[in-house]
Amino acid sequence: MPSHGVLALRGLIAALRVEWKILALGALIVIALDILVPPLVLSVVRKPVDFFTFNPWLKRLPEYLAAGQGSLAARLERIWSLALFWFSSDNPYGIEWGFAVTVKDLARFALMGSLVGAYFALHVYRRRRLPAAGWGPRAGASGGALGAVSSVFGLATGGCTVMGCGAPVIPVVGLAFAGLSSTTLKWMSELSSAATIAVIAGLGLGVLYLAWRTGVAITSGPAARSAAFDRSTSKARGTPAAGGGLSGP
Repeated sequence: MPSHGVLALRGLIAALRVEWKILALGALIVIALDILVPPLVLSVVRKPVDFFTFNPWLKRLPEYLAAGQGSLAARLERIWSLALFWFSSDNPYGIEWGFAVTVKDLARFALMGSLVGAYFALHVYRRRRLPAAGWGPRAGASGGALGAVSSVFGLATGGCTVMGCGAPVIPVVGLAFAGLSSTTLKWMSELSSAATIAVIAGLGLGVLYLAWRTGVAITSGPAARSAAFDRSTSKARGTPAAGGGLSGP
């Protein structure tokens, strides 16, 4: 029997090779929600969005990477916090609120989306392709519900880069509350970081577990068990197994 890591990799590759559309769809939905939900919430609870733009400095990014000030490591570190685009809403006194997506934010969205997409790709693959591998409907439903709950919880607690809310980074769920104290905003910001790490770790473990179970099912499935049975019976009778050489007297 291969190692647990090999089994997990085998199961993951098999599922993503067949259900790659589920992976892509799940990732795109999560990324879109991460980008669109914060400005929608702010538009409802604060003031409707009236401005969107990509960072005009992005056209200078290749030049900056090639010959900007400082070392390459320092330039990459600055780019990690670079705002790619943002939504905002103005009031008579200035900016009512703003929501920006940085390179770091987009990388987090992509990681979360990839994990959710992989989770549901494995979930769909095992239900469609491995009905006899011990995947009961109750286990399948609970697995899908776990992935859905994790996705919603991750979306609600994920940090977003905002202006006009009293904190530079605040969980999406915190956008619905106005007039919070600085202590509460700081606590919510710290909660957002901890919750994001917890959700990513939980989804990662869930993907690894489903991938391992899928790999075990593939390795010890009906075809594998039939081949092993043929070899054992052939050896006992002294007759050639399928694809093997002659044996016996």
